[in-house]
Amino acid sequence: MIREDTLLKTVEMQPAAAKWYDRCDSVFVDFCVEDSKDVKIHFKKSKFEFNCVSGTDTIKQENSVDLFGEIDSKESKYRRTDRSVLCCLRKVEAGKSWPRLTKEKSKCNWLSVDFNNWKDWEEDSDVDLSSVDKFSEMMNTMGGDDIPDLDGAEEEHESADSDDEKMPDDLE
Repeated sequence: MIREDTLLKTVEMQPAAAKWYDRCDSVFVDFCVEDSKDVKIHFKKSKFEFNCVSGTDTIKQENSVDLFGEIDSKESKYRRTDRSVLCCLRKVEAGKSWPRLTKEKSKCNWLSVDFNNWKDWEEDSDVDLSSVDKFSEMMNTMGGDDIPDLDGAEEEHESADSDDEKMPDDLE
């Protein structure tokens, strides 16, 4: 009979796929790991380490990242969901953009830019840099069931839906 701790030692290790994006005061890294277990994240001044076991494949995921800039390890946080682990790395120098996540210019095959969340906040001169985004607040109040208010988008969609209208007699 194989013991569980022996099984974990023989499990394949690989880096977790991740997407990242830059904000004024933080950098976000979203590790795409479903049903993660044993999540361990160590934030250091210019580096962070991510470890977990993916629940569906029992593959040990391990990433060690030498960062482009420095972070505040005490203010950096993470949140685990069923589909991913989102890390909020608080920049030491708020207002300074990061052209890449890693210190080295070489491409990591497990890392990509999250273009859905990317924003050129540097060019937004009309916006006060301290309130560029509310992701920091979100990290403090993150819960798995939080859904943003869409400001009546549901009602608007229903009233604009014309599929249920009767067709004119000459088109039927």
